[in-house]
Amino acid sequence: MLPLGKARGKIIASYNRLAGKRKVRRGVAALIFFVALTLLISVEFMPQKVNLVVGQVSPTDVFAPRSIIFEDKIKTEEARNLAATQIEKQYITDPRVSVDVQQNISALIDAVGTIQSNKELSEDAKVSKLQEVIPFDLTSDTVKLLALPNPENLNRMEAGLTAMVTRTMESQQGVTQENIDDIEAGLIAEIKNLQLQSPYEKLATEIISYYLRPNKFFDAEKTQRLQQAAREAVPPVMVTIKEREKIIGEGEIVTEEHLAKLEALGLSRPTLPISSIVGSALLVALLMLVVLFYLYQQNREIYKNAGHLYLLGIIVLGVLGVSKAIIAINVTQWPEFGALFGYLAPVAAAGMLIAILLDSRLAVLVVAVMSILLGLMTGGQIRFAVVGLIGGMTGVYGVSKLSQRGDLARAGFYTGAANIAAIFAMGLIGDTSIGLVVTSSLALGSVNGILSSILTNGAIPYLESAFGITSAVRLLELSNPGNPLLRRLQIEAPGTYHHSLLVGNLAESAADAVGGDSLLVRVAAYYHDIGKMKRPYFFIENQMGENPHDKIAPSLSTLILTSHVKDGSEMARENKLPQGIKEIIEQHHGTSLCSFFYHKAVENNKNENITEDDFRYEGPKPQTKEAAIVMLADTVEAAVRSMQNRTPGRTEGLVRKIIRDKLMDGQLDESDLTLKDLDAIANAFIRVLSGIFHSRIEYPDMAKEMERRKSKRAGARKQSAGKSVG
Repeated sequence: MLPLGKARGKIIASYNRLAGKRKVRRGVAALIFFVALTLLISVEFMPQKVNLVVGQVSPTDVFAPRSIIFEDKIKTEEARNLAATQIEKQYITDPRVSVDVQQNISALIDAVGTIQSNKELSEDAKVSKLQEVIPFDLTSDTVKLLALPNPENLNRMEAGLTAMVTRTMESQQGVTQENIDDIEAGLIAEIKNLQLQSPYEKLATEIISYYLRPNKFFDAEKTQRLQQAAREAVPPVMVTIKEREKIIGEGEIVTEEHLAKLEALGLSRPTLPISSIVGSALLVALLMLVVLFYLYQQNREIYKNAGHLYLLGIIVLGVLGVSKAIIAINVTQWPEFGALFGYLAPVAAAGMLIAILLDSRLAVLVVAVMSILLGLMTGGQIRFAVVGLIGGMTGVYGVSKLSQRGDLARAGFYTGAANIAAIFAMGLIGDTSIGLVVTSSLALGSVNGILSSILTNGAIPYLESAFGITSAVRLLELSNPGNPLLRRLQIEAPGTYHHSLLVGNLAESAADAVGGDSLLVRVAAYYHDIGKMKRPYFFIENQMGENPHDKIAPSLSTLILTSHVKDGSEMARENKLPQGIKEIIEQHHGTSLCSFFYHKAVENNKNENITEDDFRYEGPKPQTKEAAIVMLADTVEAAVRSMQNRTPGRTEGLVRKIIRDKLMDGQLDESDLTLKDLDAIANAFIRVLSGIFHSRIEYPDMAKEMERRKSKRAGARKQSAGKSVG
């Protein structure tokens, strides 16, 4: 057996190995998200329950927070029990019983008649024989009288008893265990009608009492089957509760009906709804699979990035958590208005955050999924799900093309307007009073839009920092000319600043043409040459007089020029620029050759072995289409600016030559650009350059024009003087 310390060490080591595995970490995170989301949408953490019991006096008014139709199980059971009791008991008739009773009666009467007519027997012998034959007790006086022959009474009695028994036992009612006493009493009463002598009347009475027995027997199985069919034929008793309907008023006595309504509304649920949690868990699992399958098929980059998946989960849980808290708010002064707080669920905030930080198409899918979960969270109220879906889609649309900071506030305005319209429509569908519809749509719709915008604005900086994501909002902040780094570039290297602005215009147009991130490209172009601030006058765009490169060796000039990439990367890190911009700064020259200084070195040192590698940038080559676009825009802008006698044809030729040279030099090998993309980029560059370096109007020679105007004025004065003299 291992010592306790070693065992603990092995357990910790095993745990660390498992925790270090990517699949295990993602699996644990998915499980945590699944459990948290299931509990969030199915469990009331702040339940608004009313603890009432039958017979109690209600301490407050209770109103229905929503409209529902539910089955009143108590009334349904009562109606079904009533239907079952109305089914008569079912019996089975045994025809042999009637025959046996008739035979028994006839046999006894025949025996009495035989004894009476036996002349060989004395009176005492007849009495004795009768006492033996008759199975019931009669008084001795009655037996003595029966010993005397009286065929008329005997025959009348037999005929009458047989007829009565046959009629009674073969009737539909028959003789049952339950009615035998009543039937016996009725038959005995009928004996009076036979007009028999007293001893024969007594004998007939005793015969009925002795031989009458049930001939119909209770059929429990058939009765139960018919009763069950009757129960099943009764439809459920459905009760409709309108939104804001008073369930019970203050001071009223609580009844079973009140409790049934409270339980149906979820206001008096005594135990944890296990079945509801299981159903919610199944739905959450299915929706998670839908989102993951979409990412696997349509956006593999996010699917493989665990950080992005964690971010997606945090956004969904956070927004639904805020929605849960809002829905739980209880406005006792105006319960009708408080029941509509589900309209405040800021689903649009999740849509905007995902669209800004991850992907717009993914945001649309997640908004749809969250709307379903919102409907589930609010007890299946589709109106909240519909408004959440419309507002969320509007929010995604509002931030899909961010170009300035104000667009985010504008997206909140669009979301509020869409919510107002959706809430108004759902209010009309729900047959709500027009006053409440107008008030709730204006108030809740506007607040939802503002809240969604505030949540998005407030969460973006923290989420960006935590997950290393560069959002459009952050890029817009960096594009502000008032940014300290851009202000420094404008003051310390004004030529480079102007060059960067032109590169930004070129790169943005090209990125739009090939489906790249135009905002990232534009902002990265503003910062791509910030490293030149360290030695601004060594770069031609900042030189006002002599060129310092004329006094130093080409190799040193190359070292100074290429170092601006490394210097820019360090400045980007010091100023906490986003990783995407930092990478473009490092890659915007790739491993390009400083051809001017290379050829100058070759001319100056013809007898020495000069290699191109000594005159190339360190790289790396552009890894994305955005970095490649900035490289091409940077080179094209510098080359076109230095052209002499620019014409549209020469400009286009130069642009296409530069792109071709970069391609042949292998600088674009590691980017995602295709030949079709390069043609589109060239066309975009030419279109922008034609606007920047357009041809000027040739004005007439100013001296000649002034002389012409002076002569014209002098002639006009002479004519005026001649007229005066005349």
